[in-house]
Amino acid sequence: MQNFQLDPRSGVPFYRQIIDQIRFGIATRQLSVGEQLPTVRSLAVQLKVNLNTVTKAYKELEIQKILETQQGTGTFIGSISVKVTEKERVKKLKSLCEEFVSVASVYGIDSKQLIVELKKY
Repeated sequence: MQNFQLDPRSGVPFYRQIIDQIRFGIATRQLSVGEQLPTVRSLAVQLKVNLNTVTKAYKELEIQKILETQQGTGTFIGSISVKVTEKERVKKLKSLCEEFVSVASVYGIDSKQLIVELKKY
């Protein structure tokens, strides 16, 4: 089961963050075909968002045939394959770097120090 988290500081709408996390979960095989997702209500409560936010994300993924909803049973990962494009990977990397540098700068850590530490990994 995927652990969904929303970042209100990212500037990305919450429904889009949910969509991205589901797509990424499928692409990285953290979510598998046939796996059941949380109900709209339970995910909305978990994330502390409006029901319509989760509904919008699930509906968009259903249109793309990524999710399948069975009335009375739940929402499941469909059999369509999802790949993260190079453009998506680069965009995510830039976003992570911006956030990382921003947080580091609050603690007085400059980019040279970050690079030295990152090279250790």
